[in-house]
Amino acid sequence: MKSIVIQQPGKLVIEERPLPAPGPGEVRVRVKRAGICGSDVHIFHGHNPFAKYPRTIGHEFFGHIDAVGEGVDISRTGERIVGDPVISCGHCYPCRIGKPNVCRELQVIGVHRDGGFSEYVTLPAQNAWCVPEGISDDEAAMVEPFTIAANICSQMSPAELDIALVYGAGPMGLTIIQALRGVYGVREIIVADKIDERLAMAKHNGADRIINNAHTDLSQQLAGVMPTLIIDAACHPAILPEAIALASPAGRIGILGFSDAPCTITQQAITSKELSLFSSRLNSRRFPMVIEWMKRRNIDALKLITHHYAFQDVMNAMDVFENNPKECCKVLLEF
Repeated sequence: MKSIVIQQPGKLVIEERPLPAPGPGEVRVRVKRAGICGSDVHIFHGHNPFAKYPRTIGHEFFGHIDAVGEGVDISRTGERIVGDPVISCGHCYPCRIGKPNVCRELQVIGVHRDGGFSEYVTLPAQNAWCVPEGISDDEAAMVEPFTIAANICSQMSPAELDIALVYGAGPMGLTIIQALRGVYGVREIIVADKIDERLAMAKHNGADRIINNAHTDLSQQLAGVMPTLIIDAACHPAILPEAIALASPAGRIGILGFSDAPCTITQQAITSKELSLFSSRLNSRRFPMVIEWMKRRNIDALKLITHHYAFQDVMNAMDVFENNPKECCKVLLEF
């Protein structure tokens, strides 16, 4: 089989590798689609502290089960599935309270173990979620990105009364906008970004109001509007202090991303408004939720897909994803 491998930071090759056999409790998947994520680019550049090399990247993938390991029902062969990249131990404290995404022994497919940028990949059977025929191959490949939105929204409980402010109109921000609009029906969605073309994408995906905050003060642009729900999908350390200042009393703030740069906040700014802060990493078994959203047509994943490439053209695909934010949102590789 052919696999896309980061041999070391900055060196990507397509290797011929032996066909893997599924172990006990595992399935093997013939991959059909795989999405490029910012974390894949970070691994390529050597900026992901959790990745070990060489590594087959890719944690957003869809395909068909073509073989099962010991203990897995043979009838699952042929299933259309999407892979949940979160592999957990099942017995530590986070796992026991329903947060396997922060398991003490967490492994992420495409980071800690080889991923879905390959013609075949193995994974635990419980991480292979069946996709109904009514969901297209392209949509199925987008389930994992929407689980990021599902995870943060499940914690923050958006509601019709909310005025939401979303920082960032990249892929993460757009999935959150669609969820806030199509699933939770929040009253108003405001989106801030520094690229006009990305803001146009936000409008297309359900934003009511868009603000370019590249050179203007966001508080002035909001003109007294105090968001009750703020989600940072841009992942910049300067955002949290600003969000605390902008939030309505009793508001909720959600943060994603892995910036290790410090930011300065004061306890008084939080407690004086009794704000709630939420953080979110990956997903805590949100795949059934997102598949149901797709079945009900609460979300439209196809709106985010801007480019398709054959997997052999992965370098061009990665370059477009990383360097063309004005035109590119989500890139799918075809295997």
